[in-house]
Amino acid sequence: MSPETAILLSLGLPLAGALLIALAGRQPNLREGVTLGTAGLLFLTVITLVPGVMDGARPEATLIEMLPGLPLRFEVEPLGMLFALLASGLWIVNSIYSIGYMRANQETHQTRFYICFAIALASTMGIAFAGNMLTLFVFYEALTLSTYPLVTHRGDAAAKRGGRTYLGILLCTSIGLQLLAILWTWQVAGTLDFTVGGILAGKASGPVVGILLLLYMYGIGKAALMPFHRWLPAAMVAPTPVSALLHAVAVVKAGVFTVMKVVVYIFGIDLLAASGQNLWLIYLAAASILIASLVALTQDNLKARLAYSTVSQLGYVVLGAALATSWGVIGGSMHIAMHAMGKITLFFCAGAIYTAAHKTEVSELSGLGRAMPFTFGAFLIGALSIIGLPPFGGLWGKWYLALGALEAGQIAIVAVLMISSLLNIAYLMPIPIKGFFGKGSGNPGPVEIKEAPLPCLIAIGITAFGCLALFFFPDPIYRLLRPLGL
Repeated sequence: MSPETAILLSLGLPLAGALLIALAGRQPNLREGVTLGTAGLLFLTVITLVPGVMDGARPEATLIEMLPGLPLRFEVEPLGMLFALLASGLWIVNSIYSIGYMRANQETHQTRFYICFAIALASTMGIAFAGNMLTLFVFYEALTLSTYPLVTHRGDAAAKRGGRTYLGILLCTSIGLQLLAILWTWQVAGTLDFTVGGILAGKASGPVVGILLLLYMYGIGKAALMPFHRWLPAAMVAPTPVSALLHAVAVVKAGVFTVMKVVVYIFGIDLLAASGQNLWLIYLAAASILIASLVALTQDNLKARLAYSTVSQLGYVVLGAALATSWGVIGGSMHIAMHAMGKITLFFCAGAIYTAAHKTEVSELSGLGRAMPFTFGAFLIGALSIIGLPPFGGLWGKWYLALGALEAGQIAIVAVLMISSLLNIAYLMPIPIKGFFGKGSGNPGPVEIKEAPLPCLIAIGITAFGCLALFFFPDPIYRLLRPLGL
């Protein structure tokens, strides 16, 4: 298979899967088999691109040229390769989890759920492999629209209210700010192609760089920079597999991925560092990290606590980009993968707790870990990874971010990273501690083990193991991302 074919197949397979899922809608086993088969084929297709990219190749493909110099163009570079691997691989795991969750909770409109999920993954592949800012913007908007039915899946008043917030903030920021930044970039640089060193280098300076940076950072609403973060907690009304999609597989990762692409290939880290226009973004990202962590401490609803944790963790990636140093870019990019594995584990566990025990509040979890030891054990692993403690993968993103902060001469940012990790402990560790050691209700005696359905446990086990594996084997990710810092 040629690289060009693999790129186009990566876009087409999820769309073909969505069509087949619709046709198989009346046969749940077949429908879910198609979902798993499509996810597996997509992952295998994406893998075929890895050796070439690791060796320095940049495979590309063009669909159409809408205007002279403005094609829908795809090019696979290291950061996009990582994002595509992450999204396609976790789609398999999320699909396994969804089968157990959706059936156990007797969710309605399951066919629509799997169709929208597949379309969302096609959009994600378009974002990952976008060769210019216009292509990325088109698929960025497609991702917003395809995930809206997932956020409002339950159709009740709370779901509709959350969906309005979700759609309103994401569309207003992207059309009102990001599109303006793209048009301005085209006018200044004469191109929107992602270029090593940045297309604005030598063509923009001073306040223009600062204003464009502001437009991009707040126009990329999926990165959930405060104060444009409210859509993320609002979207927690969705079923847990959707929450996992939002936080780990596609939506927020598309946001911080876009932030990193813009900094590296539109501005260029040398231009940002020399202009000094990145300082406000460094301080804003640091503030988001700490403030969101403090808000997470106040949340009793488990998914809301995890949502604000995500807002904080996204700040790490934005911080890595804002530092405009080699280590910062590598650290922020590595954190995309490390956070994804830890956070999807936590959301899977939250959904398993809801499915098996119908508990949604942290205050209700006392003693439940003794009845659900596998789930709470996996939650502990995911939490330790998010905190950044060895032997779990979350350590490496923070490690390189700290090196990036030192490289930029930002000693205070190292302190922010340390304080944030302490806050991570404060809002995550009480959950497994309550579960295993809290006093449960009911009569004392032998505890009946009651875990979520087997597909949920399989998915939780895979991602929990992934948190461990990423600690011992981070080198392939580092070698893939190393060219970003050159």
